[in-house]
Amino acid sequence: MRLNMAFSSVGTALLCALALTTHLTWASPRTFSIDYQNDCFRKDGEPFRYISGSIHYSRIPRVYWKDRLLKMYMAGLNAIQMYVPWNYHEPAPSHYNFSGDRDLQHFLQLAQDIGLLVIIRPGPYICAEWDMGGLPAWLLNKKDIVLRSSDADYLDAVDKWMGKLLPMLKPFLYQNGGPIITVQVENEYGSYFACDFNYLRHLSQLFRSHLGQEVVLFTTDGAGLGYLRCGALQGLYATVDFGPGANVSSAFAAQRHAEPHGPLVNSEFYTGWLDHWGERHAVVSSAIVAKSLNEILALGANVNLYMFIGGTNFGYWNGANSPYAPQPTSYDYDAPLSEAGDLTDKYFAIRDVISLYSKIPEGPVPPSTPKYAYGAVKMKRLQTVSEAADLLSFSGPVKSAFPLSFSEMNQYFGFLLYRTKLPVDCTTPSPLSSPLNGVHDRAYVSVNGVASGILERDKSITINITGKAGSLVDILVENMGRVNYGKNINDFKGLVSNLTLGSEVLRDWVVYSLAIDEAVSKGLLHEDASLEAAPPSHLSTPTFYAGSFSIPDGIPDLPQDTYIQFPGWGKGQVWINGFNLGRYWPSKGPQVTLYVPAHILTTAAPNNMTVLEFESAPCTEGACTVEFTDTPILNATITHTAANRRRLFSKEDLS
Repeated sequence: MRLNMAFSSVGTALLCALALTTHLTWASPRTFSIDYQNDCFRKDGEPFRYISGSIHYSRIPRVYWKDRLLKMYMAGLNAIQMYVPWNYHEPAPSHYNFSGDRDLQHFLQLAQDIGLLVIIRPGPYICAEWDMGGLPAWLLNKKDIVLRSSDADYLDAVDKWMGKLLPMLKPFLYQNGGPIITVQVENEYGSYFACDFNYLRHLSQLFRSHLGQEVVLFTTDGAGLGYLRCGALQGLYATVDFGPGANVSSAFAAQRHAEPHGPLVNSEFYTGWLDHWGERHAVVSSAIVAKSLNEILALGANVNLYMFIGGTNFGYWNGANSPYAPQPTSYDYDAPLSEAGDLTDKYFAIRDVISLYSKIPEGPVPPSTPKYAYGAVKMKRLQTVSEAADLLSFSGPVKSAFPLSFSEMNQYFGFLLYRTKLPVDCTTPSPLSSPLNGVHDRAYVSVNGVASGILERDKSITINITGKAGSLVDILVENMGRVNYGKNINDFKGLVSNLTLGSEVLRDWVVYSLAIDEAVSKGLLHEDASLEAAPPSHLSTPTFYAGSFSIPDGIPDLPQDTYIQFPGWGKGQVWINGFNLGRYWPSKGPQVTLYVPAHILTTAAPNNMTVLEFESAPCTEGACTVEFTDTPILNATITHTAANRRRLFSKEDLS
């Protein structure tokens, strides 16, 4: 009896195993494909349409990734679109960073856990209003490199990078059990001068070799035949981008020229637009966004809302456009979720439109995060950059007959200090010039420690200086962000051509590579009691200031997010507890406040703040304070000229 029961148990187990094996064999594999006959995508064999939103993990602290993704899911999106910035992960050749805020795989897994599919745009070029369009600046070590082309050195670097990145993405492809349904090859290549089809073919083969034949590869270009001529390639599904107010039928007709059959796709439907320093904050009404979105969805088209949340260009990550115009620290984009992830009227307007076409998830939408105004913080003057040059230059000064660029100094972000001596007496004002417009991007000039003026790319190539022969000339050059779009993305920084004094070329330079971020994080800067305070002036030399503040006791749920503003200050960079928040420039606008995420603050000790002010601090005759507020100011009224008013959604204005 026991023997029979034993055989019976074994038989039952075998039958169960056989049934499970049969079930797995018969179960349909996960698939995502293009159905050209029925003009749609197919997901697991069924017709599928995505309604997606763009989110850049590189602009959002990791601690807030889940919050932002949940809000996107609760808006009715079934997918997200994301870039992978090459320079964010490979700051130096073969030195990779995928940890912390750069943990790409964690972000992908979070998206899948929440229930969002992923449209990924791994580049190598991404634009994104990101420094150099995501390309690493060390590529410029080869001065004549032709970026985004079949240039052998460029392709060699791309192949190595993609050999690292794409195998990391492969397990996350939809057919492999992950969330990634489509992968973009390059980005808006039809807007680039090279028009190198061999380059696109090389990328297509490279992506296929790492990701396989099943994955849907696509391109994105402007909705015009001129863009698609160089941007589309057989084997890559061509999609278009356009903003609200466009003629939807005409825009998709351009896509149909490249793809007579297949799903209609707007890969970048603009919910807002980008900003530049010195220009108006871009604002796009919720009504026009909702109206155009409804028109797109009514056609059965797939759409990605760019951006759904913009985020922040912390540190030095902002890009720039040509004629040279850098973007500010905020990448709010007037998006449905604000820079800080707050819910807006536009969020709910879009959600209402989506609800007409698909079911909105049940349950409450996660609320906006609370903000706290910590008030004014008193700052004290530390050293000037010139006084601290030896302290800030970990590698030591380099002597050169002529100025060296950032690339030649093996530094890619931040600041270089150039030092020389006046070769002759300048008892009367003498012109210091960059005749070839070689200041990239802003140079703060002083003679014997006294501010003389500012040279600025495309704007101010000559200033007058005075001094005796042998006087020390210091020029602090700020890299304000590399061009991210158009033909000028090979954007060298520093003094990239000679300076002249009158008609004489200045020679015999000492160049300091400044590791300011490291010096700040290590607390190396100090107050020098022997230094006399500078007299009040409309322009001062670049100077460090420091202050600290404590989070109030007895108030629950602190620290909270906040914003910092700089009343009476000119232009500079700010760090809190060693974290580089970014650039401030309230006199130029439109951004006045900088977003401060709560995770960089502490309740366990005073929070340390360091400010590097380039032009003028209020500390000689006014209150030497910065101020924390609970309300952002991104659209301050400033003076604009017709020359710096760019059209919304027009990329011709950015080239």
